[in-house]
Amino acid sequence: MYRILKILVLTAALLLFQSCNSSELTAETAYGFFNSPPEISLESVFQLYDNLGRHADAVLYQSEIPWEDFRDSPDGVSEKIEDLKNQMILAHRENLEGIFILDPLNGLNRREFQQLPGGWEAGFRNPDVRSAMKNFALRIVREFHPRYLGLASEINTYADAYPEDFNNYLSLYQEIYDAVKAESPETKIFATFQWEDLNNLWYQPEEQDFSPGKIKWNQMEIFEPRLDLWVISSYPYITFDSADDIPEDYYSPLLSRTDKELAVAEGGWISEDFKHLSATVEDQEGYLNAIHQQIGGRMAFWIYLLIQDINIESYSKYIKGADLETLEFFTTVGLISENGTPKPALSLWDRFRTLK
Repeated sequence: MYRILKILVLTAALLLFQSCNSSELTAETAYGFFNSPPEISLESVFQLYDNLGRHADAVLYQSEIPWEDFRDSPDGVSEKIEDLKNQMILAHRENLEGIFILDPLNGLNRREFQQLPGGWEAGFRNPDVRSAMKNFALRIVREFHPRYLGLASEINTYADAYPEDFNNYLSLYQEIYDAVKAESPETKIFATFQWEDLNNLWYQPEEQDFSPGKIKWNQMEIFEPRLDLWVISSYPYITFDSADDIPEDYYSPLLSRTDKELAVAEGGWISEDFKHLSATVEDQEGYLNAIHQQIGGRMAFWIYLLIQDINIESYSKYIKGADLETLEFFTTVGLISENGTPKPALSLWDRFRTLK
């Protein structure tokens, strides 16, 4: 799938290159979405960025690590860098800021490393894993000069699954943090944390201390002082039957636990029933209201997962097995339906963005 998307993005970028503008940064909350088109086609890529230009300030690029390209040096030749350059051409044309998260793990299964070369040990003690991730982070900073740089997504889920390796990740995070700050002191660095799991609302068999509702603050605070902002992901529809069931103090404990900026790096609520999950378009509005009312005043950025529902049949040509089954849980998270009809929550999103 990634190779097809690269070709589509390159084609779109070449067509738009001469009309590219620079994005303007703002100190206000940046509202945005992932760079996931509704289907795998060139037309869909154009549609994605057109929608982002009308409803967003930022686009989030959650990038797997090109392990072999950056094992030895930040200067490696890499298709991934060229792909991101082309994505940024499209983003700049719509005056969108790029937010980058480097993700060594499978976005659809945080217990797996993403596309490790054959023979590489899967773990953060592996010196090849460490050097590749560090070098890639330095290259991203040199190429794109981002305001915000994430060094893993939902890392607390990995901490639950592999506590014996988590300290290796933590030492790597600290090493990369210091290296990036030496070159770019203004870059704000973070990892993201899955909020429902951090609250012990998802039972994982390997967890030693499962106390529903008890927030595992230690999994975030162990990163201090090298955590420039506290960033979460949140998909409460996995836990609550309705957005009306989200407690009025569900997100607000973050406000008293830290005085740093907050952010939501991904999240959302489905708008249609799926398997054992029930949902309505009104739930999407309830989800947005909960975040806005509880922590909206402290957010540096707010990324909603999908601007538009995805065509699972299109994606199924490139994603298979368990990963496809996981992706199906998110197909109707978008604020625009697959056929292009805006859902009620889109106007609420736009209103929050206008009032920021």
